[in-house]
Amino acid sequence: MERSQTLQRLEKWLLRQTGKALADYNMIEEGDTVLVCVSGGKDSHTLLHLLRLLQARAPVKFRLIAMNLDQKQPGFPAEVLPGYFEQIGVDYRIIEADTYSVVKEKIPEGKTTCSLCSRLRRGIIYRTAKELGANKIALGHHRDDIVHTLFLNLLFGGKLKAMPPKLVTDDKAHIVIRPLAYCPENDIARYARGMEFPIIPCNLCGSQENLQRQKIREMMQDWDRRYPGRTESVFTALQNVVPSHLADNQLFDFRGLSLDSQVEEGDMVFDEPELPPIGSFPLPVTSAESE
Repeated sequence: MERSQTLQRLEKWLLRQTGKALADYNMIEEGDTVLVCVSGGKDSHTLLHLLRLLQARAPVKFRLIAMNLDQKQPGFPAEVLPGYFEQIGVDYRIIEADTYSVVKEKIPEGKTTCSLCSRLRRGIIYRTAKELGANKIALGHHRDDIVHTLFLNLLFGGKLKAMPPKLVTDDKAHIVIRPLAYCPENDIARYARGMEFPIIPCNLCGSQENLQRQKIREMMQDWDRRYPGRTESVFTALQNVVPSHLADNQLFDFRGLSLDSQVEEGDMVFDEPELPPIGSFPLPVTSAESE
């Protein structure tokens, strides 16, 4: 397809951010087999496409296998993704599992189905990765997902916890990676539209949007409208944690703190921060501004 210069710049920007995340967290190494979970949404399509571009130019050799889980949701266009995978020439697996019926049977009408559906889906993905010999599992969560998860846990779960760019599965069998961790959702959405990926709507199961997550999404959208750059700032904060200025005894030895202790930043942390005026926080650099 013929692509505009704007789309090419956007792709270059997303590739740079994805490559940086891969390098910063050592996500992919020589000889890895990476199972790329493709739901058919904008994020997973972008993830697969960017990883394939990086695979062609990366200094390390690794294998990609695209995977789609057909959960037997009514109206799911099962032919779309196999046709697309064949067209682009990627190794792929379509896994059929009727989790839709299980969720409908277990969850009362009107209740959100996301939690059970996610657990069932995760188990199938891990099993598939093991069967295919994949040691890495790539998910399409982006920077905004990570920030939203932080506030979701903070405001509704009482935990200072987000969605890590890289983690080990509970059974220690696989490493989960999120290569789009540095990529803003808006840029991914623009790229997916420009690339004309065969997007499958996410509302096929008829399940409700997670209400708490939706509240967080709306809150961050409002903040970013009024004070541009807030989501970027919060994400940056996740990479600049000062354990001695929180309150977790497991994270920092407050009980053993003495006058001889070496503490990062000390009482300087209480100095007034030098922040730009409200409303003048720098916007995240996008493809159009990065050249």
